[in-house]
Amino acid sequence: MRIIGGKAKGRKLQFPPSSKERPTSDFLREALFNILGPLEEKTFLDLFAGSGSVGIEAASRGAKEIIFIEKDKKIAAVAQENIMACNLDKSCRIVARDISAGLSDLLKNEYEFDFVFADPPYNRGLVGITLKLLNENPVFTKEALVVIQHSTREDIEALLDAKIIIKDQRKYGDNALTFLQMERP
Repeated sequence: MRIIGGKAKGRKLQFPPSSKERPTSDFLREALFNILGPLEEKTFLDLFAGSGSVGIEAASRGAKEIIFIEKDKKIAAVAQENIMACNLDKSCRIVARDISAGLSDLLKNEYEFDFVFADPPYNRGLVGITLKLLNENPVFTKEALVVIQHSTREDIEALLDAKIIIKDQRKYGDNALTFLQMERP
């Protein structure tokens, strides 16, 4: 796993071999960031951050502030090592909590992100929970793009309400990237 673009391009990232979860592939990250476009001066939230590859890619490409939420403390420590290895620690911060507590803390501290990326473990009902928690904790700007990476077997449209609009969806094998606009209360 390597950083695809920006100032840390080519840097190798670590991923705990003992983890049962799968990291976002280089191919999928490249596709995501080609769609998102320029990130300079933007804020980025990486939910279910794992080893941090997506958020680190955002930092490498110029995002000014990146927050990672990862509940597994061992994996969060690997993400911190990856951030340090890429010299991106000035713009990155890890919150080692579950997304419910992490989002609640961010809302209390009045954070607003331009991009929210969530890659919950596949096929466990976590996409719906993630959308519900984002509705309850709107830590995104009015124009923010929320991107959910999920299995193509998960019917994300069935989980949406009137306040969530699908802007785009791309499928890559068994993986999908769904781009959403969420209404702020």
